Amino acid sequence: MAINEREGLGGSFTRPVARRTREAAEARGLLAAFHLEREADELAGRLSYGKQRLLDLALGLAARPRILLLDEPAAGVPLGESKELFDAIDRLPAEVAILFIEHDMELVFRFAARITVLVAGRVLTEGTPAEVARDRRVREVYLGEAQHG
Repeated sequence: MAINEREGLGGSFTRPVARRTREAAEARGLLAAFHLEREADELAGRLSYGKQRLLDLALGLAARPRILLLDEPAAGVPLGESKELFDAIDRLPAEVAILFIEHDMELVFRFAARITVLVAGRVLTEGTPAEVARDRRVREVYLGEAQHG
């Protein structure tokens, strides 16, 4: 449905879905890219939470975005399913800019090329992961290091 909507076919009832072979092939390709082929005939609500997050990524890519916003993508995903999700995030197309909103600093440092740190809605600092990791204020606020003095 997401691909049909992107193509402007969402409200078209003149051509049965079964005859939209190009769109169906693209959808199957997205399912395969996220290892969801076996779940293709399942209702989304019946999938495990980790599989639902993978489906969210596939749906996001179906729109062919230039920027993909991921708002705490691993929140609530059981540890046993998080590796598959992280591997999928790692395989996202390089031509799509990924904007993470994330509190899990390990996840941020694993994927980010550039980080902007906000505190109370204001920019505290920004830079490469190495630059941000060296910032004393970031370590105090987000990494839990107490001030020594």
